[in-house]
Amino acid sequence: MKIRPTVWGIVFSGLAVVFGAFGAHALSGRLEPQELEVFKTGVQYQMYHGLALILAGIMFKSKPSANLSNAAICFILGTLFFSGSLYLITLGKISHFDFKWVGPLTPIGGLGFIIGWALMLYHHVTKR
Repeated sequence: MKIRPTVWGIVFSGLAVVFGAFGAHALSGRLEPQELEVFKTGVQYQMYHGLALILAGIMFKSKPSANLSNAAICFILGTLFFSGSLYLITLGKISHFDFKWVGPLTPIGGLGFIIGWALMLYHHVTKR
C-alpha cells in the first residue's frame, strides 16, 4: 500500500485533537453555538476516520487488498472534503471570507466515508 494509511491516520487523529482544542478555546465565544457545533462535527469525523485509517493499515498488513487501499483513499479524501469544508465554512464566519462555495464538498466527503466503510466491510467478508 503506497499511501501509508497508518501515517495519515495518526496525522489526522493528532490534528483532530489540535483542532478540537482550538475550537474549544479560540472559537468559543466568537461563534454562535450552532456554528461551533458544525466545527465540532468536523473534528469528530476527522478523529473517527483517522482511527479508521489506522485500522485499515493494520488490516492491510495481515491481508493486503485493493479494497483496503481504496477504502483508505476514500477516508483521506472524505476527511479533507467533509471536515475541511466544515472548518472553512465555520472559520469564514470569523474571518470575513466567504467559504460557502465549499459547501457542496461536505456531502461528497460523507459519500467518501460511506464508500470507504463499505469497502472495508467487503474486504472483511471476502478475505476470511
